[in-house]
Amino acid sequence: MAKLYFYYSAMNAGKTTTLLQSAHNYHERGMRTLLLTPRLDTRAGEGVVASRIGLSARGTVFGRDDDLEAITRADIAAKGPLGCVLVDEAQFLTRPQVWQLTEIVDALGVPVLAYGLRTDFRGELFEGSQYLLAWADSLVEIKTICHTGRKATMVVRVDASGRAVKDGPQVEIGGNDRYVSVSRGEFKKIMAGEGQIEPAQAPLPF
Repeated sequence: MAKLYFYYSAMNAGKTTTLLQSAHNYHERGMRTLLLTPRLDTRAGEGVVASRIGLSARGTVFGRDDDLEAITRADIAAKGPLGCVLVDEAQFLTRPQVWQLTEIVDALGVPVLAYGLRTDFRGELFEGSQYLLAWADSLVEIKTICHTGRKATMVVRVDASGRAVKDGPQVEIGGNDRYVSVSRGEFKKIMAGEGQIEPAQAPLPF
């Protein structure tokens, strides 16, 4: 029975690596996959899904106004049955697009594996994550750790000097140089001005 899965975490927990491994597992079994990636994420090049450990794959790019169910139906019509649909950076989905993912599962019988952040640098839910948390059949946390050794569940955005940024647009594409994952306790301290991100606390480059 097909299901909608939401794999969520803070930054630098290996979400994209897990996604690419899942795609590889399907391919090894002779099953075709459709990999969807948001147009606004061009860190590795448009349409390229890349992990920090060097794995990468080409994906089908979508924008905020695109119908993901229609894209999937067209892919099946052109290339044949799908083993699953995988969505990278799923936090950037819109509410209608998350609903379209449920239609891929319910109407087409194709499993959907969506990978993304749960919250932004202010501790607020992204639109896509909000509705995936509400509508997904299965919620799976991919864990990573804070510099304190506790589980990291929050994300801090930092400026060029390594200082925490408390205001700004929700979406600002960046990697290890812009975001640090921390525990909720550390997040509270940093947002209250009682803690800071030292250079040694920056995420490792892998």
